[in-house]
Amino acid sequence: MSQIIEVKVPDIGDFKDVAVIEVMVKAGDTIEPEQSLITMETDKATMDVPSPAAGVVKAIKVKMGDKVSEGSVILLLESSVVAAASTPATHSTAPMVPPAPAIHEVHIPVNVVKGDLHAEVLVLGAGPGGYTAAFRAADLGKQVVLIEKYATLGGVCLNVGCIPSKALLHVAKIITEAEEAAQHGVTFSKPRIDINQIRAWKENVVAKLTGGLAGLAKQRKVQMVHGVAKFTSPNSLSVETKDGSKTITFDNAIIAAGSSVVRIPGMPYDDPRIIDSSGALQLQDVPQRMLIIGGGIIGLEMATVYDALGSKISVVELADGLIPGADRDLVRPLHKRIEKRYEAIYLKTRVSKIEALKEGLKVHFEGAQAPEPQLYDRVLMAVGRRPNGRDIGAEAAGVSVNERGFIPVNQQMRSNVLHIYAIGDIAGEPMLAHKASHEGKVAAEVIAGHKSGFDALTIPAVAYTDPEIAWTGLTETQAKAQGIEYEKANFPWAASGRALSIGREEGVTKLLLDPQTRRILGAGIVGANAGELIAEAVLALEMGADMEDIGLTIHPHPTLSETVGFAAEMAEGTITDLMAPRKK
Repeated sequence: MSQIIEVKVPDIGDFKDVAVIEVMVKAGDTIEPEQSLITMETDKATMDVPSPAAGVVKAIKVKMGDKVSEGSVILLLESSVVAAASTPATHSTAPMVPPAPAIHEVHIPVNVVKGDLHAEVLVLGAGPGGYTAAFRAADLGKQVVLIEKYATLGGVCLNVGCIPSKALLHVAKIITEAEEAAQHGVTFSKPRIDINQIRAWKENVVAKLTGGLAGLAKQRKVQMVHGVAKFTSPNSLSVETKDGSKTITFDNAIIAAGSSVVRIPGMPYDDPRIIDSSGALQLQDVPQRMLIIGGGIIGLEMATVYDALGSKISVVELADGLIPGADRDLVRPLHKRIEKRYEAIYLKTRVSKIEALKEGLKVHFEGAQAPEPQLYDRVLMAVGRRPNGRDIGAEAAGVSVNERGFIPVNQQMRSNVLHIYAIGDIAGEPMLAHKASHEGKVAAEVIAGHKSGFDALTIPAVAYTDPEIAWTGLTETQAKAQGIEYEKANFPWAASGRALSIGREEGVTKLLLDPQTRRILGAGIVGANAGELIAEAVLALEMGADMEDIGLTIHPHPTLSETVGFAAEMAEGTITDLMAPRKK
């Protein structure tokens, strides 16, 4: 027997006499559970009241403009299903009149209180992970709001990171190749550096990509909000925009808020001659003497640019070698090349003090290779990045942030709050754009109900120095530290026809393999275009390829890519371009 449900306004907090601004059903409509019935509006937000059950609307008890409060009757619903505990209402017992069906009072949970905007999927941060997540969610039918603090999409990577740095590195490569062409009988005059034109070209590259992303967002109907955001509850955040504060509510959120540069305490950062990587990419000038603090990937890439443009470069690194994450045999050709070009490389050394003087920045050093205090025109701080987990008000949403600022997630990219996900730099190392974009797709697919998870066997890393260094999977350093048995196969580029023909024979391609299964465990390449070449090793590792698989794959000749095949042949003892190493 069907029942008549009296649907009432649920608990809406302290709000009273709230205006009904829309009635979304009418008498006779057949409705589904959770279908919105009315929309109410306060001075702070709007909210929908959903149906507690499926049924047929028998009567509407409110109209647009009415004022309602908790307990106000919205409509009568004829249904055979009761969605929650209820209280019988009074019914007629007059003679000769059949008893009316029992009327039940149902207290239902209100949908998320809606702010200025509401999203099925909210994405915080429009870097490679964020925009990928937003676009994938939109492609899967979700209504998406994407928040970005920059005026354009792309985050740090496209605006002040990966892309502009590669544009400048391309300019640097042209300059250095022109210089070195003299060894092959072609001499060019000294290049005239138009720094304004270089900067304009770099910015044009960035504008093309960010503009393209804006077009893709529009095509997918992804709504953009520009401003700085912080969570205010598990289902809302506040965004400070140029037009004032906006409240955005959501059903699901993906945090893609990235990372920020690390600063060494106690330095005179108010002096504009001290810059970070973003400042270096602005290309304000070409300093005569420049110190790079930090011998990691970011610092050395910027050193490559400014060296080519004419600066005298010094690098100081606290560790005992450059690019600490890479194997030493891969770093060695880079170190050998740049120590001839740079003014100095100080290892196992730290900067203890910087004095901002009129004539320059006086830098004091401590450590094994510490020189006397030196005067520089600019100092670039490149000592790493930290996740932005503590900058987004995560505690207001109940999201856990660890002591380093990362948000721990599971394989589905869920945080401890199951409808809030985290991807990219903020979700853990390695802090790489290509990791973030894959994680973004996983989060979007999980929200859309797909069976998806992040289970990459390896994430490649690339230093776009000259020469480039790239590695993937297990490194020798890791294998030794973890006691993992491995074999190594090296192919020196001095035996590569292609490497010799471009004058870059310093390179090496290295494969690590399991001694029993002969499967690839890891790979490292140093040399021209190593970042492009590493992809084959990534795929081989993901596919579980062994040395025979790689060695029997026909590579085009003469190319640098065939060095991967040659390295596999070295492992198998089938190499003919060199003498195969003797089996132990």
